[in-house]
Amino acid sequence: MEEKTYKIMSGSGVMNVIMGISAIALGAIAGVMLIYSGVKLLSNRQGITF
Repeated sequence: MEEKTYKIMSGSGVMNVIMGISAIALGAIAGVMLIYSGVKLLSNRQGITF
């Protein structure tokens, strides 16, 4: 019984680490995309006429 609990907790810990790493990676990618689009908007603001 204790071995089954240990295996379940071990698997759960591994999944938490994997999900944490993927969340960090996706957050970094989203941040880079936002910075890139902001720089693009700022560089093209001279072409806007009202």
